[in-house]
Amino acid sequence: MIEIKNLKFGYDKKKLLFNDLNLNLSQGKIYGLLGRNGTGKTTLLKIIMGLRFPKSGTCNVFGLESKKRLPSMLEQIMFVPEEVYTPDIRIWEYEASYSSLYPNFNYVKFDNFLQEFELQKTDKLKSLSLGQKKKAVLAFAMAASTKLLILDEPTNGLDIPSKSQFRKIVASLATDENCIIISTHQAQDVEKLIDSVIILDDGNILLQSTTEEISEKLAIEISSEVLPQAIYCEERLGGVYNVTKNIYNEPTEFNLELFFNAVMANKQVMIDLFNTKKQ
Repeated sequence: MIEIKNLKFGYDKKKLLFNDLNLNLSQGKIYGLLGRNGTGKTTLLKIIMGLRFPKSGTCNVFGLESKKRLPSMLEQIMFVPEEVYTPDIRIWEYEASYSSLYPNFNYVKFDNFLQEFELQKTDKLKSLSLGQKKKAVLAFAMAASTKLLILDEPTNGLDIPSKSQFRKIVASLATDENCIIISTHQAQDVEKLIDSVIILDDGNILLQSTTEEISEKLAIEISSEVLPQAIYCEERLGGVYNVTKNIYNEPTEFNLELFFNAVMANKQVMIDLFNTKKQ
């Protein structure tokens, strides 16, 4: 569905943000895109959307070059940025103005999603709180029924009940025909949703793995001290959480935040463990 080859991109002529980046994403997956601040997560999403143009290399979506921004590509992509813009109109007017851009827009689902988020079509977008605006835009995006749904920090601004509703809706959207990319720092908000993790670091894909593979290769052991076999550990309420190699011959609990921190703290160890060479 998405194929990126030898992509180079930079805002500064003397320094590249991405240098020969390669990435393949397929349909039927929910991807979690993680990385430290400034690693280019949002920029990568904008390149996929055709909002940023690579200096060299290619980014193809549905077999089409994203930089060409062809209508046949754009009508099957929905992108929700971290900071949403809402015009000074009511929700029903927003729906009437923009739904025709998406051939598979589901009006019944939109009504249902608004109800889930406790919003009314008569609500004026400019009068809503930040969290309510985010929910209105998310409801519209998820009702668009596009083949590719890209969400950048989607849970920022949402209260706890709304986060739960968001997760339920996203889980209901996943099919073998579409692809969902969620870029986030809020690991706990999405770890039950995603089935594949992409970690971006230093201009390249540091590690890409399914959550199933992570659960098969790593274990989390809680003890009163740091274990000698620990790849990474954190002191938390209840004890020391040790990330170790899984020796139990069965999948273990998956914790996205601990996994990300373990990768960042011991990059080469984790790369070797997952048979991934840094590009």
